[in-house]
Amino acid sequence: MDCLDVVRQLWEYLDGELTDETMQEIRAHLAQCRDCHPHLDFERAFLDAVAATRREHAAPHLVRRKVLAKLRAAGFEM
Repeated sequence: MDCLDVVRQLWEYLDGELTDETMQEIRAHLAQCRDCHPHLDFERAFLDAVAATRREHAAPHLVRRKVLAKLRAAGFEM
């Protein structure tokens, strides 16, 4: 696995959405490659900021329901 492969899959990696084998391949690459760490650090910080904002500013229930309905209608699984 090269840097491009790793960077393309970082979001899924951080969300734990990849196969165990792919997770291990990315983990091994990151252990050896410092060039990918700025991407990893950015994506981790971004996800942490989103999580913090979500806790502090939860959307009203009706807004949340409407957004989720639109996402489902667009084919996203929740």
